[in-house]
Amino acid sequence: MHFNAPVIVALSGGADSVALLAALVALGYDCRAAHCNFHLRGNESNRDMLHCQELCKAIGNDLYVIDFDVKARMEQTGESVEMACRGLRYDWFRKLADRDGAQAIAVGHHKEDRAETFMLNLMRGAGIIGLTSMNVRSGDVIRPLLSLSRKDIEEYLDRKNLSFVNDSSNSSDLHRRNRIRNSIFPMLEQAFPGALDAVLKSISNLEAAREIYLEAVNNIAQKYTEADNSIKLADLSALPQAQTILFEMLKGHGFKFPQICDMISSVGQSGSEFFSPDGSTVAELSHGIIHLVDAATRQKNPDFAIKVNPCRSIFDPIRIDITLHAVENFSPSQHGAMEACFDADFVSEPATWEIRHYRRGDRIVPFGSSKSKLISDIFSNAKFSQEQKRNAWILTRNGIPVWIPGLRNSAEGALGPSTTKYYKMSYIHNT
Repeated sequence: MHFNAPVIVALSGGADSVALLAALVALGYDCRAAHCNFHLRGNESNRDMLHCQELCKAIGNDLYVIDFDVKARMEQTGESVEMACRGLRYDWFRKLADRDGAQAIAVGHHKEDRAETFMLNLMRGAGIIGLTSMNVRSGDVIRPLLSLSRKDIEEYLDRKNLSFVNDSSNSSDLHRRNRIRNSIFPMLEQAFPGALDAVLKSISNLEAAREIYLEAVNNIAQKYTEADNSIKLADLSALPQAQTILFEMLKGHGFKFPQICDMISSVGQSGSEFFSPDGSTVAELSHGIIHLVDAATRQKNPDFAIKVNPCRSIFDPIRIDITLHAVENFSPSQHGAMEACFDADFVSEPATWEIRHYRRGDRIVPFGSSKSKLISDIFSNAKFSQEQKRNAWILTRNGIPVWIPGLRNSAEGALGPSTTKYYKMSYIHNT
């Protein structure tokens, strides 16, 4: 860290956060203490807030305070009390950091916290990343006290003659972390003296192995990632470690392991969609390929349509050059569905012509056929991704698709024995 940018310091009033703030202030950092009042412990919650105010006043430090409605958050998100409080405070810390241009958010985690987190994640069945998740720096969060014990911290406060408050809920085994702190670790220490240090040593060993693991995962992931960042799931799923590799590739988007398993089990299906828990990203599965799409930018309105004059060239939303010709000058197109020819009478008759995107149930009569076909089947046969399907344009006459520029011509309005003139439409696709 550097001294010329502020630091947001999470201040609960407990020993570790008080020591953290005092140490950073003594070192000369521009600290902005932030206290959350969750109002979960009645008068004790207000006591903690008052203690933080008195401490900051005594040391001449700024203090921000906020009141939270934890119950409302839980009802909105379905989170536990612990997760709701965590989400509320870190969301607020980051807003403060953005507003004040802070270089980091400092929290007072210490050695015992790290060991407890390891045990919690172990009981959840976490992998190597989860077991080493509490680091000195994790993104914008720093933990300067991580190498110190609770005893070290209290001795520092005693030397500085600084007081702190105790959270009475810490003595209750209602929360899992408390059960580990109050029951499991004391039993481990009794049965295996030095258990805490052994756990911390294991974390250090795993951290070294983690770097090797991440490098290996990255090397494998690159082999199954296309230039547009799509993932070749069909090929990847053949690997025995496919679930682990895909999880590491997608966890940055928030996808959970059960979703990864569902993706792999659905590899033979096209059209499946998987939404990240926060709804920000969609993993679209098409023909064994996963495309990651920003949910906010996905086309939500496939009914969007623009009326056009089929006798004049079209420049928006796509370019289609339109020319009128005598039938004796007709010759079969060498450009496939990039060109479409329609009888002039079919075009000139009163009708509503539009260019729009695909709608569920759309059908077209392919050139050379007398039966209609679902456009969704045409897309599938062309191995279109979900994004390509959304972005494909369709020319319609009175609501009936008559041309999919660049993909399929229609039998509607085709030239026949009575045709004297025809319109040629040329799709100019800018690549």
